[in-house]
Amino acid sequence: MTVDPRFRLATRGAAVLLGVMAQDLPSEIIAGISFTGRSGGVVKALSGFRKGHHSVPDAANAVTNAFLGKICAAELGEQAENLFQKVRSGLGYKRKDLTLALTPPSAELTTKDFTVGIDYALEEQDPARYRVTQVMHGLRNGELVRTEEFAAIFAAAFAEISFGLKKGTRVEAMIDLIEALDEEDGLTVSYPADCRECLIRVSGVAAEVRCTGATLDMVFSRAGSPRELMAEFAAVRGAFAVSRELAGLIG
Repeated sequence: MTVDPRFRLATRGAAVLLGVMAQDLPSEIIAGISFTGRSGGVVKALSGFRKGHHSVPDAANAVTNAFLGKICAAELGEQAENLFQKVRSGLGYKRKDLTLALTPPSAELTTKDFTVGIDYALEEQDPARYRVTQVMHGLRNGELVRTEEFAAIFAAAFAEISFGLKKGTRVEAMIDLIEALDEEDGLTVSYPADCRECLIRVSGVAAEVRCTGATLDMVFSRAGSPRELMAEFAAVRGAFAVSRELAGLIG
């Protein structure tokens, strides 16, 4: 009987997901984990931009980004304060458990369990627009990610997850391992001629997996909570389990 490869991947992914939920990622392999979310808008729509007085930047550099820091202060402050209050009340933190530092065009929320940075910057290719990058890192409590409270605070907040590989890996080796697999294993790979990175497609996973040698990144078309992104990573780990060598790269 022929088994649908999507079923095989789903089964392996579910099994690995249970393992991820039961214990943290292997520290001997994973050096760190971060979640990234991106948004943005038009510079002249920022509350600090005064039409008739200010000019829209025509380049992205230190001077124009400093200007952005002045005109985005209100939006950044409101965004950071809202996050501070959601985290404080949602997780039951006390005053000593978290701090917020505002230094436009950036802000940083530091808690006893994780850190979130918010950064405004002009788009290099279109300086009439700005981008907002929110990064969570320094996660010290893996169980926290699995809670309903944490998922509610960061619902639809992140579209990328990145794992730092403590020992690193050769991109060429990753490519060779995947190209040696059978088609029904559900893994395909593409890469540039210099093999500086490779893009991996995993059947049944709605994300692009990128290996740079130093990191393994997952980029999603739709933003989700850290818990949702970790569930998709569990499916990738399940798919990699088809090969002992591949499985050993991410635990």
